[in-house]
Amino acid sequence: MSGNVSRHLLAMSVLLVAAGCNQTQNGGAIEAGGNANAPTPAVIQAACPPVMLRDGTASYRTYAKGGKDDPTKVVYQASLADTTRQCVQSADSLTVTVVAQGRVVAGPAGGPGKLTMPIRVAATDGEKTLYSELTQYPVEIPTGSTTTQFVFTKADVTLPAGAGSDAKIFVGFDEGPQKAKQ
Repeated sequence: MSGNVSRHLLAMSVLLVAAGCNQTQNGGAIEAGGNANAPTPAVIQAACPPVMLRDGTASYRTYAKGGKDDPTKVVYQASLADTTRQCVQSADSLTVTVVAQGRVVAGPAGGPGKLTMPIRVAATDGEKTLYSELTQYPVEIPTGSTTTQFVFTKADVTLPAGAGSDAKIFVGFDEGPQKAKQ
């Protein structure tokens, strides 16, 4: 009897899979940004400025009080590694979503818990600064661990539509004061 039930379940599973393969595609970009009559913004990569890590900004270390530059007083050390971006072009601007992958390791004076890291995203075109914002990014090292990975995402980096071919986006740690929004 269990053999018959197994064969029936197998046959039903195959039919369901086959039916799923024959369905028409609903969604995708149209659902994400509008309907068939309203054009969605163009996602472009060809004119999307590269994201780079500036020398000296890919790692960040905090120390216990009075322990600056003492390796035994490191509370945590963070680093950024891989970066990517996605651009959406409109008539008057280029909106970039910047993503950076990182890792935090607790030092001898640290441990599990919440911490906040200063991460700056800046865009330049030659010598001209097009965008700059400092984000206080929260991360938590879970209990029972001394390390964690994180993904930093800044979704609203807006550049003028005429940003030149020399435009670059930088992401990195920045201990400078947070700029007031204007």
